Amino acid sequence: MTGIGSAELDRLREVARRIRVEVIRSVYHARAGHLGGPLSAVDVLAVLYFHELRIRPDEPDWADRDRFVLSKGHSSIGLYAAMALRGYFPVEELLTFDGAHSRLQGPPDMTRLPGLDRSTGSLGMGISAAMGMALGARLTGRDVRAFVMLGDGECQEGEVWEAANAAPHYRLDNLVAIIDHNRLQQYGWPGDGPDGRIPPQAPGELAAKWAAFGWRVLDIDGHDMAAILEAFEQARQGDGRPVAIISRTVKGKGVSYMEGHWFWHTRPIKPEEYAVAMRDLGEPEPAPEGAAR
Repeated sequence: MTGIGSAELDRLREVARRIRVEVIRSVYHARAGHLGGPLSAVDVLAVLYFHELRIRPDEPDWADRDRFVLSKGHSSIGLYAAMALRGYFPVEELLTFDGAHSRLQGPPDMTRLPGLDRSTGSLGMGISAAMGMALGARLTGRDVRAFVMLGDGECQEGEVWEAANAAPHYRLDNLVAIIDHNRLQQYGWPGDGPDGRIPPQAPGELAAKWAAFGWRVLDIDGHDMAAILEAFEQARQGDGRPVAIISRTVKGKGVSYMEGHWFWHTRPIKPEEYAVAMRDLGEPEPAPEGAAR
């Protein structure tokens, strides 16, 4: 990997830690929200928003920006935390998450929050939108890349594979799909044990599936900053094929009692759980009074 030193790796690791802190703080304050999926995606989001994407937070509608679609829209708080820390809006606004009049809704709503390139929530649809963005950039001669993050459970949706089949036909090597492969979905997979930990199976061999549709596949540890940076660097070396990055992650990453448990897909946090999570993330603080029931 060229041009990436230890200082940059450390900076991005610290960004990821701060994103996780804000995810926990925001969901605790809201008394609701998803946790496992956002926490598994954080390291990739940190690299995207603080290294890879060509963006202008003070000009969110800049025509030549790279596009990012969070297709697994239920993980929106991870995206919001990354955007706030990057300067799209005040970090303090994260505490309005999921409120009735907040710009930070449970599923991302591009009509409320500048900087979002697509409203999402209904699983399976984001990749088609990102493919359209990549194709539109190609047709208009813009040097724009489109990135989309999907969940592995989301890859059970038929629309995902319709888009996967179409993108190579248009030779969209400016399209990058990131599959957050944490091997868990909302209620686990058939055969899960009673403790809710990592199941014996996942949704098939995703790397082989994407390759079979004609994508260039990069298979990485989605919590290894150097591996993430290397994958994005390789993805920039276009060869006429769209790129699928299989990001192998751990659901609930960073919080000891959440890691690998499907029932932390979405669950309120108790005050004592909040305190443990903050200690795990290196930022011990008591739970704010009245923030959670």
